[in-house]
Amino acid sequence: MEQRTHRLTSERLVGKPLKIEPGRAEVELITTEEMAVDEYGLVHGGFTFGLADYAAMLAVNEPTVVLGKAEVRFLKPVKVGEKLRAEAKIEEDLGRKRIVRAEVFNERGEKVFEGTFHCYVLEKHVLEK
Repeated sequence: MEQRTHRLTSERLVGKPLKIEPGRAEVELITTEEMAVDEYGLVHGGFTFGLADYAAMLAVNEPTVVLGKAEVRFLKPVKVGEKLRAEAKIEEDLGRKRIVRAEVFNERGEKVFEGTFHCYVLEKHVLEK
């Protein structure tokens, strides 16, 4: 399926789409040194969140989709060098509002993050006047 939203997203910072299907998406992110917050190599949670958010946007895959609200849980720490995979699926289609469930797994298959994303498909781009 063609990617219809968030086309300029940085693969290096937010991830690379692996699969886009109606109502579902998978995105992969390889974590890097620049994502670390300390000498232990702990990756800032914002990158994990960004990966899940990107997968949620691709699951909706409408050009004007935006995130309105997210309820998330960070389940395990992520370390520099780990490859993460986000899986997102629309759970409810309420017209212009879509409830998307996203989960992020590390390369060992352990769930490191889960969340519910409230996505809205606007009539025009959020920055369009």
